[in-house]
Amino acid sequence: MTYHTQMEAAKQGVLTKEMKTVAQKENIPEQKLMELVASGRVCIPANVLHTSLSAEGIGEGLKTKINVNLGISGDCMDYTNEMNKVKMAIDFGAEAIMDLSNYGKTHTFRKQLIDYSPAMIGTVPMYDAIGYLEKNLPDISAKDFLRVIEAHAKEGVDFMTIHAGINKRAVECFKRSKRLTNIVSRGGSLLFAWMEMTGNENPFYEYYDEVLEILREYDVTISLGDALRPGSIHDSSDAGQLSELIELGDLTKRAWEKDVQVMVEGPGHMAINEIAANMAIQKRLCHGAPFYVLGPLVTDIAPGYDHITSAIGGAIAATYGADFLCYVTPAEHLRLPDLDDVKEGIIASKIAAHAADIAKGIPGARDIDNKMSDARRRIDWEEMFSYAIDGEKARRYFESAPPSDKHTCSMCGKMCAMRTTNMILEGQEVNLRPDQK
Repeated sequence: MTYHTQMEAAKQGVLTKEMKTVAQKENIPEQKLMELVASGRVCIPANVLHTSLSAEGIGEGLKTKINVNLGISGDCMDYTNEMNKVKMAIDFGAEAIMDLSNYGKTHTFRKQLIDYSPAMIGTVPMYDAIGYLEKNLPDISAKDFLRVIEAHAKEGVDFMTIHAGINKRAVECFKRSKRLTNIVSRGGSLLFAWMEMTGNENPFYEYYDEVLEILREYDVTISLGDALRPGSIHDSSDAGQLSELIELGDLTKRAWEKDVQVMVEGPGHMAINEIAANMAIQKRLCHGAPFYVLGPLVTDIAPGYDHITSAIGGAIAATYGADFLCYVTPAEHLRLPDLDDVKEGIIASKIAAHAADIAKGIPGARDIDNKMSDARRRIDWEEMFSYAIDGEKARRYFESAPPSDKHTCSMCGKMCAMRTTNMILEGQEVNLRPDQK
């Protein structure tokens, strides 16, 4: 049998090598995984030209994945630094990297990234359109935008954020809603501007079937962008956000009919008490498609700490159905993140994803926590460092204030609860005076 995409193969009952890889990583029966891919509830972003890829699955019943954003901007054009971020993301186990470059030699950087990376690679073609086409925004034609999508597909990109849902109906709803922060999606704002300046329909919506044909040829997963995601907790769950989500549900079904894999993107900024309902609404309106969320950030007043506001929201979102978390760094809203920012963002997102997997009951998710707890009981520091998400930092903290007794830390010293209990259970006498062992 011949097939173009993972979904088409799954519908035909063909087990691809990518499905085998994912089934092994997730410890899930191959047949069950194939059924989830065929139904669209799991996607395996895997461009046929991305030969260095180690396939990952995103969706129902699988571990929560994380994405790292990076890329070149007009104000920060250090290609070496961006590649160092790539290496860090892979070292810390990020499953996906999005190249959001919007200036300079984007093709060269992206080619190096795809050749090197075992992680999935995503892009937002809208960001690259002006530089790639060398035209001003109002001079770009609808078919020009499709050329950029095809160029990215031919480079080996595994998934693309395409803001096809912000059509004229959604724009009218947005205008009526009188938002506090209007449109905060970079790609969405550019499309909105193009539509308003030209008077035309969103080209990704108007020519959606042609977009799907390009994606199908290379098995690029479409990540349906949320151009009208809320950029403040004031705007969350409003008519603009939900009207676009309704459009995305229809676009999801149209993609599946052509065997194109789908993810749907979500908020944004959102108060904690709205997150669970939003996850349920997205899954219902978008027919169980994998859900990819940016945060959500649960408060708007923490610039410099938005990796924390995002991790709080991400853990809750993934607990209630989100499948894929886009990391947020401490630099969010402030600047292009540096290496330290990227590390902080990755760690926060990994914590959120793992915490959610425990809450969701993902098989094996608790195993490493149980190993860590057992090592803590035995006060085996080397073993604890080996299980830590950031073992280097854990070791550095421990060694920065070394205890006099290796079976404690400098926080409690001889009053360590683990030490005390272990000694009593072993029939030893506990002495707490500093001059006694």
